[in-house]
Amino acid sequence: MFENISTAWNCSICSTSLLGDTFKISVMVLLIVTITVGNVLCLLVFVRTKQLRTSQGLLKISLALADLAVGVLVVPYSVYVEIMRLLYTLENGSRATQSAINTQIPCFIMGPIFAGCTFVSISTIFLMSVERSIAVLRPLHKRVVITRKRTGFLAVFCWIFSFVFAMLPMIVSRNLTLEYNTCSKMCTYTFIAVPPEGPALNIMLIFPAFDFSLLGGTYAINFITFAAIRQYSRVRKQLEADSQSTCSKVSFSDITAAKTIGILTFAFSASFGPIAVFVMGNVLGYDWCEFSFYAFWILTSNSCWNVVIYSARDLKFRQGVRELFSRQVLRSPNLQPRPQCNIKEDSSSPCVAVLKEIFRPETA
Repeated sequence: MFENISTAWNCSICSTSLLGDTFKISVMVLLIVTITVGNVLCLLVFVRTKQLRTSQGLLKISLALADLAVGVLVVPYSVYVEIMRLLYTLENGSRATQSAINTQIPCFIMGPIFAGCTFVSISTIFLMSVERSIAVLRPLHKRVVITRKRTGFLAVFCWIFSFVFAMLPMIVSRNLTLEYNTCSKMCTYTFIAVPPEGPALNIMLIFPAFDFSLLGGTYAINFITFAAIRQYSRVRKQLEADSQSTCSKVSFSDITAAKTIGILTFAFSASFGPIAVFVMGNVLGYDWCEFSFYAFWILTSNSCWNVVIYSARDLKFRQGVRELFSRQVLRSPNLQPRPQCNIKEDSSSPCVAVLKEIFRPETA
C-alpha cells in the first residue's frame, strides 16, 4: 500500500514538473518570436529611413543588434536544452542530469554572449543619454560635437569592451566556470570550489557594480537633461513672443528623444534589478532556484520592449514603419500599375491637377 502511495506521489510531482517546464518553454518560444520580429523591424526602419540615419539612429541600431543576438542565439539554445531535457524525462521517467546533455562547450559561447549583449545594451543607453543631453544643452554645437563617425567609433568600442568585460571572470579567476543552470535556464557563471574563494566573490560583484554605476550615471545625465527641458518650456513663450530673438531653440524631436531614452533607462533598470539581487544573493551563498528563473527571463524580456517604446514615443519611427510597409505593398504584383500622365494629350486629366497642386506657390 505504501509503495502505491509513493508511486502515485512521484507521478503527481513528475506531471506537475512537466507541466511547469512546458509552460516555461512556451514563454521562451514566444520571446524568440517577439524579440526577433521586433528588432528586425527596428533595424529595417532605421536602415531604410533617411530621417533616422543619424548618430542617435546608429546607437539604436547597436541596441537592436544586441537585443537581436539574444533572441536568435541565447534564447533558442535554452529552448533546445529544455526540450532535450523534457524528452529525456518522458523517455526514461527521470530528470535529466548535467552529464545526460552536453552543455559545457556551448555555454562557453552563450554565457559571454548574453552577458556581453547586456553590457552593450546598458552602455548604449548611456551613450544615447549623453548624445541627447548634448543636443538639448548645446543645440548649436551638437552637429560639431556629435558626428556619425564619432558615434560609430564609440559603438564599436562599446561592443569590444563589453565582450572583453564579460570574459573577465574566466580570465582572472580559476574558481569560476560557465555551466547551464537548470533553475534559471541559462548559461551562468558557477563557482568550482565550494565555499568559493575571496577573489572570485569580488569578481562576481564587479558585474552589478559596473551596471549600477552606468545606470546611476545615466539617471544623472537624464536628470540634467530634463531640468534643461523644463527650463526651456518655461521660457518658450517668451522666446516665441520675441519675434526678433536669435536665441537657439531646442527642437521638439530632441525633447521627444530625450523622453524616450528616459523611458528606456527606466525599463532597463526595472528588468536589471532582480538579476542584480540574485547575483548578490548568490555571492552570499543563497540558492534561489525559482527566483533565478524569473530574474534572468525578466532581463531577457527587456530585449523586446524597445520596439514598443519607439512605436509609442517616436513619431519618426512610426512614420518609418508606415513607409516600410507601404513600400512592400507597392511592390506587390497584385496591384494595378499607376496611370501614366500625358499632359499634352489631356490637359484636364487628374495628373495635371496633381502637378499644379504640387508646384502651386505657397501663400503667406
